[in-house]
Amino acid sequence: MFWLTDAFEAIRDFMGLGGPVLKAIAFTIFVMWVLIVERILYFRSTMKDLSREIHDDWEARSERRSWHAHQIRELMISRYGLAVNRGIAMIQTLVALCPLLGLLGTVTGMITVFQVLAVSGSGNVRAMAGGVSQATVPTMAGMVGALSGVLFVTLLTRRAAREVEFLEDTLTMDH
Repeated sequence: MFWLTDAFEAIRDFMGLGGPVLKAIAFTIFVMWVLIVERILYFRSTMKDLSREIHDDWEARSERRSWHAHQIRELMISRYGLAVNRGIAMIQTLVALCPLLGLLGTVTGMITVFQVLAVSGSGNVRAMAGGVSQATVPTMAGMVGALSGVLFVTLLTRRAAREVEFLEDTLTMDH
C-alpha cells in the first residue's frame, strides 16, 4: 500500500513543479484518453452489432438495383460512417491542444522567471529555478500527451475508414 502513497506523492510533486497550466494539461490528457478508450471499446463491441444490423437490413430488402435502393444504401453507409467517426474529431482537437497548453506553460513560467529577475536580480538562482521548472515541465507534459494521442488517433481514424470501406464493399447491389 506504500507504493500507492509514494505514487500519489510523486504525482502531487510533479504537478506542483509545473504550475497551474500543468493541471489544465493533465485534465486535457485525461479527457483525451477517456475518449480514446471509449472509441476502442466501441470498435470492439457496439460497432460490430451496428454493422451486422445494417447488413441484415440491406439483405432483407427484396429490391436492391433501383435508384431509390442505391440512395438507401448510401444513407446506411453514411449513418454508419458518422457512428464510427463520432468523437474522433474531438480527440484530434485535444491532441492539438496539448502542445499549445504546453507552450502556454512555457510562457507563464518564463514570466515567473522575469518577475524574479525584476525583483531580486540575477542573484536569486533558487527562485529562478522555480520559474524555469514551470516553463519546462508543462512543455514536456504537453508534448508527451500529444505524442501519446497522435498514435491512437491515427489508428482509430484508419480503423474507422477501413470499417466504412468494408461495409460499402459488403452491401452488394445485386437482385
